[in-house]
Amino acid sequence: MDEKKTIKINLKTFLFIAIIITLTTIIILAGFLSESKKLASENSENIGEYNNIKEETKPEELSDEYLIVPTMNDKISKNSSWCGTIQLIWNDMKKEFPKTEFDEYESKLDIVKNLNKEDFTQEMLSDEYYYKTHGKRTIELKEKIEKEIKEKFNQTSDILNQFDWSKEDSLDDNLIFYTMLYKKFEFLNKFNTLENGKFGNKYDNIEYFGIDDKTENVVRDQIDVLYYNSEDDFAVVVNTKSNDEVIFCKNPKGNTFNEIYENMKDQENKYTGNKSVNENDQFKAPKIDFDEEKHFDELKGIILLDKERREFEIDEAIQTIKFSLDEKGGEIKSEAAVTMKTSLVSDKENEEPRYFYLDDTFAVFLREKGKERPYFATRIDDITKFQ
Repeated sequence: MDEKKTIKINLKTFLFIAIIITLTTIIILAGFLSESKKLASENSENIGEYNNIKEETKPEELSDEYLIVPTMNDKISKNSSWCGTIQLIWNDMKKEFPKTEFDEYESKLDIVKNLNKEDFTQEMLSDEYYYKTHGKRTIELKEKIEKEIKEKFNQTSDILNQFDWSKEDSLDDNLIFYTMLYKKFEFLNKFNTLENGKFGNKYDNIEYFGIDDKTENVVRDQIDVLYYNSEDDFAVVVNTKSNDEVIFCKNPKGNTFNEIYENMKDQENKYTGNKSVNENDQFKAPKIDFDEEKHFDELKGIILLDKERREFEIDEAIQTIKFSLDEKGGEIKSEAAVTMKTSLVSDKENEEPRYFYLDDTFAVFLREKGKERPYFATRIDDITKFQ
């Protein structure tokens, strides 16, 4: 009897232990499955966040870039500018290096192809608005440039300190070509400061100047209408106290500044409506203020040959544009500089020149029009990633 009782007790103990082990296993498995679902959910969210980041940084979706072009024949983006300082330097370089086959670079570099056209020259701009020089890159030349731009424009350079003015290698004949363009103009009469408003469908609280129904006629009279097809398709010119004309063209048509300008002139020639601003007409323009710098890495490595067939290699090319516009008038300042040094094989006059073609060609060129054409244009875009 005692033996049977003992067996029954052991059986109950065994069943109790088995139940405890089973419940413990179920609890552990449930916890494991719950944690797995949580990790899977977190990973899914992380993947979603990663995909969102990739979507947000697609190059084609970046709309705030800024492009600087040197000629009116080069394609522009939504926001672009040009000025003639790089072109003036290129024109002088072609004169100083007459043995160079500049045309041979055109098939590889669009910037060379467009600069070689020399569509803008110093004759298209009054002498009082530009300064240029070139020579050996010495401290004496740097001091001379700083002194003369101070005397002519009361301006200082923003780029000269970026260059190495020491001559470490006596075999190198380091050169620099430098240009500054500076203009400040005033409207014939000050415009009114208008209420802040929208710009397109994206931007709010933009500062404007112009005329409204309370503006005096003397302010209206400084505006000439080139053409007016609708409130979204027109061009006007604002006269200044100098010989400068400020042209505003809404919704410009064309892929280059040259196309835009020619299309605008074509519309002007066809227009037969009223070219005066009447009492009921209104005008407003946004204030503008920007300061941009561009390094033309496409030009690095180009070999130039002087009269003695000595080889010079471009090692730096920089251009800056500062532009501001408000109810009183505007100001533009642009600098450009190209530095170069003699090639190590320049003493081998009988050898064919080597051409170091650069494959990375940005659609980034600079150019300004002067007397016969506009000398500045801008559609603001920012390209800041260089090699």
